[in-house]
Amino acid sequence: MSPAPIPIKIGVTGAAGRMGRMLVELVTQSREFTLAAAYERNDAPELGIDAGNLAGVGALGVAIAPSNSLGDTAFDVLIDFTLPSATLEHVLRCRARGLRMVIGTTGIGAERSVIEEAATDIAIVWAPNMSVGVNLCFKLLEIAARVLGDDVDIEVLEAHHRHKIDAPSGTALKMGEIVANALGRDLDSVAVYGRQGQTGARERRTIGFATVRAGEIVGDHTVLFAGPGERVEITHRAANRSTFAGGALRAAHWVMGRPRGLFDMQDVLGLKND
Repeated sequence: MSPAPIPIKIGVTGAAGRMGRMLVELVTQSREFTLAAAYERNDAPELGIDAGNLAGVGALGVAIAPSNSLGDTAFDVLIDFTLPSATLEHVLRCRARGLRMVIGTTGIGAERSVIEEAATDIAIVWAPNMSVGVNLCFKLLEIAARVLGDDVDIEVLEAHHRHKIDAPSGTALKMGEIVANALGRDLDSVAVYGRQGQTGARERRTIGFATVRAGEIVGDHTVLFAGPGERVEITHRAANRSTFAGGALRAAHWVMGRPRGLFDMQDVLGLKND
């Protein structure tokens, strides 16, 4: 009888937040992973609390530590769903220590070069959405855009909870980018973010974005292709955060087999074109 595989040691940042607690919960439910470290911002009131107790799964013997101690405790993969400024600091710490990362943080702009440079030394999976279903939708959007071509109007509609601070969502922007690339357009040139007043007739080549922030909506995304006499809608709705946390753990398992490089969920799921 072969011995049980050694669990992958996971570090979680933002461990006191909603995504962090969900990650801790799912890690404890899997034999493939073990929680090795949990972090929060340096002034967080949850510092010192057992991450398992905070997640509602019972004591795990892993106290929440300040992020400036990241890397002092050994782990194999750090999963990061925090804020851009915090994530970039975590990237530098992981790069210095040769630790792999899975990044689900959105809103990272020009500073993406920090992640790209770090990926020359460590393996990183970085995706605006870790959901398996959303990443399947990314592939379907590419196909739909190529088939429907320039004969349709395209709108990206997204809705999230009232606490989300970036708009449009990183997922919505990724959807627009995929469609634009498939059609040979530059998203920065054709994107329209909201409309008001006398806007005139719609330009066919534009890609519109509409954003809703309300209540506790986990995440809804729809891309609408509207043409003469018909329309096609590709929609994904998340019922809870477990879909994102589960995808992140799948990415953590996958990235263990890579010594360095920058990847996304399309790589993890084998959806990239040959």
